[in-house]
Amino acid sequence: MDRLSFLLTFMTGSVLTGVVVVTLFTLNYYNWTAVAAAVVIGFGLSWPVAYVISRRIKRQDSNWDETRKDRTDAVPRPGSPEV
Repeated sequence: MDRLSFLLTFMTGSVLTGVVVVTLFTLNYYNWTAVAAAVVIGFGLSWPVAYVISRRIKRQDSNWDETRKDRTDAVPRPGSPEV
C-alpha cells in the first residue's frame, strides 16, 4: 500500500468534510442529517482523493523511482518503494 496516502487521508478527510459542512450551512441546511451526510461524503472521498494526491506528488518528484526492486524486509526501510 501507499504509505503517503495513509497520512494524507486524515488531512483530506477533514478538509473535504469541512468544505461540505460549510457549503451546506451556506445553503441554510442547519440540521443533524445535513452534517451527517457531509461526514459520510467527506470520509467516503478522503482515501481516493488522498491516493490521487499521493500519486501526483510522487510523479512530480524527480528523486522518486518506482522501478526499484522490492525488498523482502519485515519492516520497510525509509527509502523503500511505496507501491
